[in-house]
Amino acid sequence: MPTVSELNTHKLNAVFPVSRETLDRLEHFVRLFEKWSRAINLVAPSTLPDIWNRHILDGLQLYALNSGAKRWVDLGSGGGFPGVITAILLLETDGGHVDLIESNQKKAAFLRQALLETGAKGAVHAVRIEEASQKLNGYNAISARAVASLDALLAYSADWMAQGATAWFHKGRDYQTEIEKARGGWDFDLVKHPGKVDADSIILEISNLSRRN
Repeated sequence: MPTVSELNTHKLNAVFPVSRETLDRLEHFVRLFEKWSRAINLVAPSTLPDIWNRHILDGLQLYALNSGAKRWVDLGSGGGFPGVITAILLLETDGGHVDLIESNQKKAAFLRQALLETGAKGAVHAVRIEEASQKLNGYNAISARAVASLDALLAYSADWMAQGATAWFHKGRDYQTEIEKARGGWDFDLVKHPGKVDADSIILEISNLSRRN
């Protein structure tokens, strides 16, 4: 019978190959996440039994699409998906770093502990997303998952994208409605990447953003 680690390795490698050290850090993060989830609501409780598929692999696939980016900002990081996953993966990249934006103090405390215990390359900023763009800059990539509508995410990200960052946003089955609404106020280039974990999900790659007059 394969061990839990062997099963996890097989799942991960189907999306993006990782080293033994990275797997160890991801497994440590999962144990920490499960511990903290007993005290604070980090994700929907119904998804906890399938954490590797619903959260770890889902975060991993975003990094797999843009593994060349070194500087990330993750909006509304919550339970660490995909921000902490990205920060762990960036340990094997020179100059890699993730700034995690999370205004909830309890969740921010969890994120700081997760970075500390896994040694992941990142920092936590307990501020509102709209404040972050005034204080932080220098990114290649922006990520967000289940945080806000696409229209709102574009408004949050506009300053960073004007500096050359590309946005990578997880969206669910209603993504097309969000795109149509966002097109009313913004022009942008869009690539749709089908989800590898959830058939109803998609990752939107957005660049060349400008506000319509």
